[in-house]
Amino acid sequence: MANNMEIMLAKLKMPLSDLVTAILAMNDELIDSDQLEDCLKFYPTNEEMEQLKKFTDDYETLGKREQYFLELMKVPRMDAKLRVFLFKIKFNVQLSEFKTSLNTVNSACDEVRRSTKLKEIMKRILYLGNTLNQGTARGAAVGFKLDSLLILTDTRASDSKMTLMHYLCKKIASKSPSLLDFHEDLVSLEAATEIELKVLADEMESITMGLETTKQELAASANDGPISQGFHKTLKEFIGQAEAEMTSVTEFYSIVCRNADALAIYFGEDPTRCPFEQATMTLLNFVRLFRKCDEENRKQEAEMEEVKGVNVK
Repeated sequence: MANNMEIMLAKLKMPLSDLVTAILAMNDELIDSDQLEDCLKFYPTNEEMEQLKKFTDDYETLGKREQYFLELMKVPRMDAKLRVFLFKIKFNVQLSEFKTSLNTVNSACDEVRRSTKLKEIMKRILYLGNTLNQGTARGAAVGFKLDSLLILTDTRASDSKMTLMHYLCKKIASKSPSLLDFHEDLVSLEAATEIELKVLADEMESITMGLETTKQELAASANDGPISQGFHKTLKEFIGQAEAEMTSVTEFYSIVCRNADALAIYFGEDPTRCPFEQATMTLLNFVRLFRKCDEENRKQEAEMEEVKGVNVK
């Protein structure tokens, strides 16, 4: 670990005193997140600080490691300031990525609910199911479970080639070909399947707690005296901007969570039994199976046309 620390110190392009100045100024042009993480990684332990407090000899007689520790120790709660500075540097990127995920989830929900083509296909699936079950207790259904979409490829005709999905695609291609490209309405669906609401909740909590910790250090640094004056001013400005952004993001996050639950409800499902992740993955798999069967139908028809052409010759 000592060697790693020596490497870290050797990479510094500034005297140790200037490093501390850059940290207190929260100057992200002179020090980046990797350097801040290194500073925290090699932060002196309580035992090391106690030993250095007893040091009375010439500063220059110390090794670079001890000199580095002493510079950090000049500032009250320097470890907290390093974490706050690191949070500030990462905040915009973290928030931007979080908002991108929220937008993806929201767009996927809106696209599914607004797609008239998807709705028409669902009607045809319900009609097909009722036709097949005519005369039974299931022959007058007003709906079906979302995961039933995936068993359309399990039921085959006697030749074991034509499935219900192939039949559905063939009927739609024959009577309503404009519905075949319904997947083009759902441009955000695949990206949405890669997002877990639990991860978004954790991310929201992480950002919120990070901002709260930052506010705590703002209050504490007000009593540090002149050494933290610039740090306190810069931090106060950052918190003002960050809180304004977080107000907007928190509201949007609540809306997205409601829309994610509403996706299951749209299909008559209970969000607790069919959460967003399951609903979107089921829909994506349905889209893929539908397109595969449609493609296979087209290929088979092309082959049959080719055979007819040969026979005519």
